[in-house]
Order: sequence, then C-alpha cells, then structure tokens
Amino acid sequence: MAKLSKKQKAWTVDAEKLHGVDEAIGIVKSNATAKFDETVEVALNLGVDPRHADQMVRGVVTLPKGTGKTVRVGVFAKGAKADEARAAGADVVGAEDLMETIQGGTIDFDRCIATPDMMGVVGRLGKVLGPKGLMPNPKLGTVTMNVAEAVKAAKGGQIEYRVEKAGIIHAGLGKASFPAEDLRANFDALVDAVVKAKPSGAKGKYLRKVALSSSMGPGVKVDVAEVASA
Repeated sequence: MAKLSKKQKAWTVDAEKLHGVDEAIGIVKSNATAKFDETVEVALNLGVDPRHADQMVRGVVTLPKGTGKTVRVGVFAKGAKADEARAAGADVVGAEDLMETIQGGTIDFDRCIATPDMMGVVGRLGKVLGPKGLMPNPKLGTVTMNVAEAVKAAKGGQIEYRVEKAGIIHAGLGKASFPAEDLRANFDALVDAVVKAKPSGAKGKYLRKVALSSSMGPGVKVDVAEVASA
C-alpha cells in the first residue's frame, strides 16, 4: 500500500461518499492548501464513445465568473483584421511570419483564432497546432471574420471542452480563491453546455459520473442525481 504524504493525511474527504454540488465545492476549497492558488477542476464522465463521429462531444462555453487565468491569444490575420485583433487585446498577431515563428518551435499563445482567408496558411501547421488543441475551428468560433469578438471572448472566460478517449471531459472552473458561488455559477454553465451538446448517437445514461478536485487536492464525488435535476 502506498504511503500517504502529510498533506494527504490532512485531507478531509470521504473518497466514496456522494456530495451535493455546493458541499463538494466547499470540500475542494478547504482542501486546496498548496502555496499557490490552485485551479478547481471538474471531470464529467459521459456515456459516449468518442471513437464514433456521432458521439463526439466538443464545444465552447463562457464561464460567467471567468477562469482566473491570463489567456494569451494568437491571431492569424492581415490588414484591417490584424489591426482589429490587436485593438481587441490579441497578444500575437501575424500571417506567414507567425507561421514561420511557430514552425521554428515558438508557440506563445493559449488560444488561436484565424480569419477564413488565413486557413491556407494555418493548415500547414496542422501537425503542430492539432495535437496541442490549438487548431482554429469554425464550429468553435475560432475561424471568423469577427476577430475582435473572438479575442474578447477568449480573454473573458470562454473555454473549450472536448471529450477524451475514455469518455471524460476535464475542465477548469476557476481558482480555489474564487467565492463558492462563483465556482458554482461556472460549474452550472459548463454542465448546461455539455448536456445541451449531447450527441444524437449517445444511448442510455448520458451524464454518468461527476467529480471535483483542485490541482493538488483529492477528488470529491458529486451526486449526479442532483446535477441532472438542477
């Protein structure tokens, strides 16, 4: 049996008990004792098999209370659209020059947006941006002519969610220093978006398990019945 660390021994959580959402958030906050402001994370176990195209769950949602993180945004655009992106607060803006920078091994942004006319350039970076989840996608609003709105959304609390191979969505809900009601508002927004994104190919129970945790803290199981009825 693995030896528990001093921090693990101090955790106050029953690993098997199901908790209400508000109670779970309180437990996670009380156990977030690292020397940095931990991120509160949620894991949603869905009844889907993402290997099938008709069971993929992916989208974007704006967390009403923000993420607590500084998001660096890169934009592929030229001319007036490039100026528009800079004015909206984009951190990195360019075209072929930005492509060359990325090909050289430097990716200095967390979200990537592109105007439609730049996708020929961006497409050459598929093998670099794709695995990092940075490839612009029109379905996610990151291939758009309205770059200003897209930049502001990315910096204002919009996150992307995507189901992993095991049928689980992991996402950050904010920082442990957030008031509990803010974390609850973000939790509700994410769950609502994921439920609305239920694919037509999903059969049986869709939302199967929910758990909350902080970056360095224990997992806290949430009563799915309460989430489903909210």
